[in-house]
Order: sequence, then C-alpha cells, then structure tokens
Amino acid sequence: MYEQKIKEIMANVKDKKISIGAAIKKLKFLPFEDIGFAKIDHHRALRKGFPEVVFCQNKSKEQVASIVKKLSSNNNCVIATRASEEMFKEVRKYIKNAEYSKLSGTIIVNEKINRKYPSGRGKITVLSAGTSDIPVAEEAAAVAEAMGNKVERLYDVGVAGIHRLLGNKEKLSDANVLIVVAGMDGVLPSVVSGMFDKPIIAVPTSIGYGASFNGIAPLLTMLNCCSPGVVAVNIDNGFGAGYFASLINK
Repeated sequence: MYEQKIKEIMANVKDKKISIGAAIKKLKFLPFEDIGFAKIDHHRALRKGFPEVVFCQNKSKEQVASIVKKLSSNNNCVIATRASEEMFKEVRKYIKNAEYSKLSGTIIVNEKINRKYPSGRGKITVLSAGTSDIPVAEEAAAVAEAMGNKVERLYDVGVAGIHRLLGNKEKLSDANVLIVVAGMDGVLPSVVSGMFDKPIIAVPTSIGYGASFNGIAPLLTMLNCCSPGVVAVNIDNGFGAGYFASLINK
C-alpha cells in the first residue's frame, strides 16, 4: 500500500540512494492530487488501510480511466464500482491486469490478490434472497475478495423456500461475517440473525413490486429488525457491505 511506498522513499533517502529533492518530487502529491475534474486522495490508504474506491456512475469512461490510472500508480489494489464495459475497455488501454465483472459492475486492479491464501481472519459469506439480488451480492463479494478475504456465496436462499436456507446451516455457521442481500419484503436478515451468532450486514435491494418502493420497504424492514446483531447499509450498496465486512474480518 501507499504507506510502504513512503517507507521505501524514506529508506532510500537515508541510504543516500536518492536525493532529498527526488524524494520531495515523489511525495509532492500528498495528500491529494488535483487533476481538474477530480482530487485523488492518495493518502486514503495511509489513513484507512485501503485506497480510495472509484464510484463510476455518471463519470465518463475517460474520467474513470484517468482516476484508476493515477490510483494504481500508487497502490497495489484499486477498486471501481458501478462500472460499465466501455469504462473497463478504456481502463485496459493503460492497465493490462485490470479485471472486470459485468455481473457486479466492478473493475479491480490487484497485484497481490490471493484467493487461495487470503489475509482476512475468517470467511465472509454472502447470501442473496433471490436470483434477482445477485448483482448487488456480487458487488459485495467482489469488494470483500479484493480486500483480501475468503468469500463464499449462497444465492437464492430466500424465505419463500426456507428449506434452501436451512440446508446450508454448516456453511453459515463456519462464516465469520454474513452479508445478507434481499429485496421484496427484506425479511431474510431477520431470519438469519435469529439462527446464527454472527455479525450480519443487511443489504436492501431495489428489486420488488410497487409496494417495495424501489427498496425503501426492505430497508425499513431491516432497520426494524427485532433480532440483535444486524446493521443495514443503503439500498443496493453492495460495496458498503463488502467494505464493512472486511473491516470486521480483520
């Protein structure tokens, strides 16, 4: 991360491998770099332990590519969310190891991702109530994986067929954190919380008929959960759930 780069620069000055002027030139963009349409927070990794994440919605493909390029020059891992395939193609012109998932809408540049030997303490399990909730669930899973966690997915295990959930009790018990994604009535996190002693991050989705009000109904259900141990993020905010789960799993 960026902290390691600073240590390397300071060590090189100490060992007289680079001059003080050269070190100042390398550090001149602290704490942020102004590129006109964006002020890139290069200090984020130093303060938070993880770099700034790019929210791509309403940005042009050129803007996204410029920001990702700048961030990747200083960080081993860069995540961009709500990204289109056109944005990814523009990023790939400059960063050949960038990966894209159309399902989750994420662009990830990660030099040190290791899915076999993750750095998180335990496992994060992501559940979706229905198949239609999978894109949001995949955003959460992709972010959690990029941040160095082992992630397991359990999809289409909603309360309309509760036996599908009960058939995965061992997998749920083995998890360190549960991310539960649901639209419609949004009741799945309450059910899961009543059965398992794990911290649960509830993610309401905008999936549902008119009375779900584009996710407001499941959000209110999750906020009113009577079973303790559940926190709720914003509607369709898979990124926020994946990031928070990663912090818990550290």
